[in-house]
Amino acid sequence: MKASATLELKLPARTKSRAMDFLDLTKPRISAMVLFSVAAGGLYAGARGAELLVVLNTVIGTTMVSAGAGALNHLWERRTDSLMQRTQNRPLPAGRLQPLETFLFGMLLGLGGTAYLLVTVPNILTAILAFSTLVSYVLIYTPLKQLTTWNTLIGAIPGAMPPLIGWVGVRGTLDPEGLALFMILFVWQIPHFLAIAWLYRDQYAQGGHKMLPSFDPSGDVTSLQMRAYCLALIPVSLFPILIQAAGPLYLMGAVLLGIFFLMPTLKFHKERSMQNARSVMRASLIYLPGIWALLLIDHTLNLLFRR
Repeated sequence: MKASATLELKLPARTKSRAMDFLDLTKPRISAMVLFSVAAGGLYAGARGAELLVVLNTVIGTTMVSAGAGALNHLWERRTDSLMQRTQNRPLPAGRLQPLETFLFGMLLGLGGTAYLLVTVPNILTAILAFSTLVSYVLIYTPLKQLTTWNTLIGAIPGAMPPLIGWVGVRGTLDPEGLALFMILFVWQIPHFLAIAWLYRDQYAQGGHKMLPSFDPSGDVTSLQMRAYCLALIPVSLFPILIQAAGPLYLMGAVLLGIFFLMPTLKFHKERSMQNARSVMRASLIYLPGIWALLLIDHTLNLLFRR
């Protein structure tokens, strides 16, 4: 312990700062969500024995690709980030990292993660889906943020890929079960990102981002879409039941989680406050790991009872 502490003290402050800046480029919160969503998809696909190594490799490769996409997104948005208080201190607008090194870092992670999937996962479709996610996120979603409020809906497509990639990593095919996971994450993203966009609507406007709440001062349309997508999420979350890929435990839990997520959107409808928008965001952050955990618990119990 003393030796490691001494070593840490000897590290130059600049080295530690640059390391944290490069970590910041990977958007670690998004990468963590990707990690758990890919793992959920792979485990839900019924991975056992040697297939667990495939899940691990799929998680590693896809998280690398996601981190690379995050870095390239930082590069693309460095000018608009400098216009918003919440992003002014990011490594590029603050001048702590340079565009070229950011580009090389992002490409190394993105292409390296894709190559890792090609080598370690026994089907090429997994790598294709991961790389197409990077391309659509960086080259389609990111520029659309400056052009249209539809960017959130379009960006939800690459955003919903992680659990499907996890499923494909194990099964090798696009099956209804994997597509059900994709749809759950796709619909979940809309109220989640609308809540964030409402909280930072003034800053998004300053940065030139075309976010719906920036053009909806009353919050009527934003509130309507929050409620509509949360309501839609309840039947969408029941797709695994319809295709007989989940049981009664999941049915009850998914409905309860859906109602739990819906309630703060109803409060936001009554009062368009920052506090209520934060409540929607917090509920979304509880819902997503909750629904993945519920799926996996239900799946595990079904396997045990079948034996």
